[in-house]
Amino acid sequence: MATSDENARGHPAAGAARAPRDSVTVRVPATSANLGPGFDSIGMAVDMWSEITLERDSSEGAKLGDFVLEAVGDGADTLPCGPESKKNLVYDGVLAAFKAAGVAPDCIPALRCKCDLRIPFARGLGSSSAAIVGGIIAGLAIAGHELRVWGQGVDGLTVDKGGEELLQLAAEIEGHPDNVAPALYGGIQLGLHTAPPGQSFTPENGRWLSARVRVPDGLRIVAFIPERPFETAEARRVLPDALQYKEAVFNVSRTALLVNALERGNLRDLNFAMQDALHQPYRGAVLPHLDPIIAAAIDAGAHGCYLSGAGPTVLAITSGSAGDVFTQRQQERRETVVAEAMMQAAKSTDTAGKVYVTDPSPRGAHIVNARPPYSDGLVHYTGQV
Repeated sequence: MATSDENARGHPAAGAARAPRDSVTVRVPATSANLGPGFDSIGMAVDMWSEITLERDSSEGAKLGDFVLEAVGDGADTLPCGPESKKNLVYDGVLAAFKAAGVAPDCIPALRCKCDLRIPFARGLGSSSAAIVGGIIAGLAIAGHELRVWGQGVDGLTVDKGGEELLQLAAEIEGHPDNVAPALYGGIQLGLHTAPPGQSFTPENGRWLSARVRVPDGLRIVAFIPERPFETAEARRVLPDALQYKEAVFNVSRTALLVNALERGNLRDLNFAMQDALHQPYRGAVLPHLDPIIAAAIDAGAHGCYLSGAGPTVLAITSGSAGDVFTQRQQERRETVVAEAMMQAAKSTDTAGKVYVTDPSPRGAHIVNARPPYSDGLVHYTGQV
């Protein structure tokens, strides 16, 4: 608990390496979880971004512990804002950051937050994880506190029980690492908890770990995003309480093939490697567009296609891009043909939506604006940082 005069103003406990900020803006990527068989354990950062600006509130009447959030963009009208701001996942992230900095909740400085939401809400693209991660990064910057990222000891072999502190905060709020790990680190990430089989994923039972998987060159993403949202809670309800061994074996073998295909660049293997038996068959029963779109994308030349996260977005993987795609010959790539096929399949099931073409993002959440800036007379960072 914070007790000093400095901590009462929301400044960090001793040991933090950077000065607190008055205002920061954090960009957070969309993420696509599961990649087919990697249920709750594999995710990919997607080049589609939301921005979260957090600043100290010095207005008259503002007091310690105050938090007011406003949002614009996709899903803004459905999210808790104004008097309900502390029910927002962004606040959960901010609260976790200040707790990590040794600041008690009633000693957190008055804060104002603005969210520019460009990640489609409740579409299986990690909007909730973006809120959590954005809140953590922004909160840490305002508090002036740094955390360890690396999860291995100095010998590169032993697990550092104090490592990946950022991931611990985010995954403990979200409950699984498949979205928050790529939102933090970018790229494709594996995630797991070290708890023994059958035990709950708690800090007492173990820690969250992550590992980066190679993203092959030239990969492109073609995503069909339905107009109608599909809440994760609703998507979880359709899953069975128990699975058969043959379903587990099906997914274990394909998850292994998926990681091998990505690491080696064997994209032809993604057709089989992105198949799933644990969740897609059950969610497909309430998402009639899923199976037709997957089949259409594969027939049109996609390497693989799967339900993104809990859905309803369906995401296909293509390749062949190099340089600027608008000046590269379309015959060298397949995303346009695949996009058209996916849209036609969606129309055949009366599912309204849009197709977005984008890329995996090698970069995760990062600060793009800070006041005072981190740049000084010696070191200058890109942008207004």
